Amino acid sequence: MQAMRWIVLLLGAAAMAMAQGGARVTGRVAMLEKKGKPSPDLGAAVVFLERGGAPARPDTVEIAINDKAFVPRVVVVPVGSTVRFANRDPVDHNVFSASDSNQFDLAQYGRGAIRAQTFAHPGLVRVFCNIHPRMVAFVQVMNGRLFTQPASDGSFVMADVPPGAYTLHVWHERSPEVTRDVRVTAAGAAGVDVELDARGFRWVPHKNKYGEDYPTNEGLERY
Repeated sequence: MQAMRWIVLLLGAAAMAMAQGGARVTGRVAMLEKKGKPSPDLGAAVVFLERGGAPARPDTVEIAINDKAFVPRVVVVPVGSTVRFANRDPVDHNVFSASDSNQFDLAQYGRGAIRAQTFAHPGLVRVFCNIHPRMVAFVQVMNGRLFTQPASDGSFVMADVPPGAYTLHVWHERSPEVTRDVRVTAAGAAGVDVELDARGFRWVPHKNKYGEDYPTNEGLERY
């Protein structure tokens, strides 16, 4: 009888642990476009929950430089993670950011070289090339672990969300950020659909790493 009692207690504890950890938040991101066109880049959104839970383990990810573009253009990583910038182009690049507490400058380097940056502070990091003004990448650095990026159709799943009240944030470079309140029960939260609006987006030239305009013709690089 005593052994049976311990088995029941252990099974109850296991069930409680599963209930505390395993809820899922699911939904879909949509975006309004000029002239009703379909959105080509819903997968570049970032979805995260404020009060994001315990910190995630730092990771190492890679952004390649191909044909004078950062690929992927958007990554999301926990605080303390490292991003490797791999130059696959036959020309030099100079990767840098002037974003508040995550400023860095990897200097100029050529084809086949890889330089890396570790991000110690949370926040959005805008990454540029000091040679080619049209190059831009975004690194979203997160304090918590409750974040994801949608699939190409805008659908997203966030797993292992503890029950509770949250604010869900959806960020995309071409839309104002959207938030909504979400209550997660032991069964999770489904149908959390969010609509972004890119109709007012326009590309705005940025400064180079010296705070000056790029020496180009009408915003187009010379090489």
